[in-house]
Amino acid sequence: MDAVLDDLARHWPLYAAIPFIAALIGYVTKRVAIEMMFRPLEFVGIPPLLGWQGVVPKHGGRMAAVATDLLTSNLIDLQEIFGKIDPDLITRRIEQPLLRAVDGIAREVLEEYHPRMWEVLPSMAQELLIKQVQASTPRLVRELMDEVRDNLDEVLDVKDMTVQNLTKDKALLVRLIRETSRPEMTFIARAGIVFGFTLGLIQAITWALTKQPLVLPIFGGCIGLFTDWLAIKLIFVPREPIRLFRRFTVQGKFQRRRAEVARQYGEMIAHEVLTVPNLMDAILRGPRSDRLLAMVQRTVAKAIDQQASVAKPVVAMAVGGKRLQEMKQAAATKALAQFPDTVRQAEGYLTEAMDVAKMVEQRMNDLTPIEFEGLLRPAFRQDEWKLILVGGVIGFLVGELQVLVMLH
Repeated sequence: MDAVLDDLARHWPLYAAIPFIAALIGYVTKRVAIEMMFRPLEFVGIPPLLGWQGVVPKHGGRMAAVATDLLTSNLIDLQEIFGKIDPDLITRRIEQPLLRAVDGIAREVLEEYHPRMWEVLPSMAQELLIKQVQASTPRLVRELMDEVRDNLDEVLDVKDMTVQNLTKDKALLVRLIRETSRPEMTFIARAGIVFGFTLGLIQAITWALTKQPLVLPIFGGCIGLFTDWLAIKLIFVPREPIRLFRRFTVQGKFQRRRAEVARQYGEMIAHEVLTVPNLMDAILRGPRSDRLLAMVQRTVAKAIDQQASVAKPVVAMAVGGKRLQEMKQAAATKALAQFPDTVRQAEGYLTEAMDVAKMVEQRMNDLTPIEFEGLLRPAFRQDEWKLILVGGVIGFLVGELQVLVMLH
C-alpha cells in the first residue's frame, strides 16, 4: 500500500488525467457514433466491406417504409385532410388562371381537330363559344373535386408517394430523423462525458493497484462499449415516468419530449413531405394517375356534350363521332397538363386548409409509448451493434495510448 501511495504522490498529474481522458473517450466515441448514423450519405471506401455509409441513408428504404407505415396508419387521415378544402373557395382562388387555361385549351383543341370550322367562325362567335365553355368551368371543377375526394384512395397512393420522396432524397430522411432527435444526440454525447469520467476514476485506482498494461486499453474499450449502449437505452427507457424517492421522475428522454417532438415532426412532414406540390405530383404522375385521367376525361366529355347538346347531331356529323371522342381525350390531357400551374395559385390556401402539421402533432400525442418510440428507434436499431463496437475500438486504442504515456 505504501508503494501505491508513493507512486500516486509522484505521478499524481498522470493519475488525475485518467478520469478526464476517460471522459474524453466517452464523448468522442459518442460523437463518432452519432455522425456514423447520418454520414456519409453515399458509400465511401472500397465496396462492399472496406468503407462506410451512414446507417440512416444506407437503410433509407426500410426506414422510409417504417416512417410511412407510422404516418399512414396512425398520424394522418387523407379523407379528413382533403375534406377541409372548400371547393367553392379554391375555385375562386384559381379562377383567373383557370379561365386562361380553358381559353387556351379550347382554342388549341378546336384549331387542331376542326381547323376549318374554327377558321370560318367569326371572331365574335369564337369568343362567345369560349366564354360559354369558361362559364361552365367552375361548376365542373367543383364536381371533379367532389369526385376526387369521394374516391381519394383510387387516385392517390400516399404510401408510395411518401416512400418515394424519402428514398429519393436521402438528405431529407436524415434531416427528418436528425432534427427531431437533436436533443437526444446531444444527451448521448454528454452522457459519454459523465459515464466516462466515473469509469475513469475506477480505471485510475485499478491501474495504481495492478500496473497491468492491459488495464487501460480494456477499460477504455469497456467505456466505449458500455457508455454507447447505456446512452442509447436511456433515450427510450423507461417508457413511462417512474417516481423515485417521491421526489425524482425518471423517463426516457425521447418520451419526455413527446409534445416538442410531435410539433417538430408535424411541421417537417407538412413542409417537406406531404406538401401540396408533392401531393399534386403523386396524383398526376403516381401509380394511380390513370384513374385521375379517367375522371377528368369523364368530366370534360360531359362538359363538351353539354355545350354541344343543342346541336349534337350536327356537331357529330360535322366533326365525326371518332374525331369528337379524340377531341374530348385531347382536352382532358391538356387540362391535366395545365393542372399544376393552375393549382399553384392556391397553394397557400391549400397548405393552410389541410393543416397537415396540426393533425400529425395531435395524433402523435395520442400514440402509445411503444408506437411513439417507433418513430426514432429504427434509426438506432439498424447496425446499432456496429456503432457500439466502434466506440469500444476507439476506447481501446485511446487506452493503449494512455499506457504508453504512463510507462514513459
